Amino acid sequence: MDIKPVNLKEKFDTFSKAWDPKIVGELNGQHVKIAKFKDEFIAHQHEEEDELFLVIEGQIKIELDHKSLEINAGEFVIIPRGTRHKPIGLGEAKVLMFEPKSTLNTGNTENEFTVKDLDAI
Repeated sequence: MDIKPVNLKEKFDTFSKAWDPKIVGELNGQHVKIAKFKDEFIAHQHEEEDELFLVIEGQIKIELDHKSLEINAGEFVIIPRGTRHKPIGLGEAKVLMFEPKSTLNTGNTENEFTVKDLDAI
């Protein structure tokens, strides 16, 4: 097993497409993913999985049913399972997500944003 640090800047530099999550680590049945958020995603929810969004660079907004959250670089939010949410990149944001391997990026909705086979980088 090759244990080494992960350089997030280098990983983010390997792709440019927004809303295309990449796997950068795995532990205890969880994926550590990164993605670029730009403009609006779709409203969705995950029935079985909680999600953690950590903003590495930029700013995102997450619209919930009754309020909106703004998350800045260096901040994170946990969205509990069953919570309808709509992520929005305010400009381009770089985000790290921590969630179970079973988590589909569009949750209970499948459309053009759905990515079933994530690349590990």
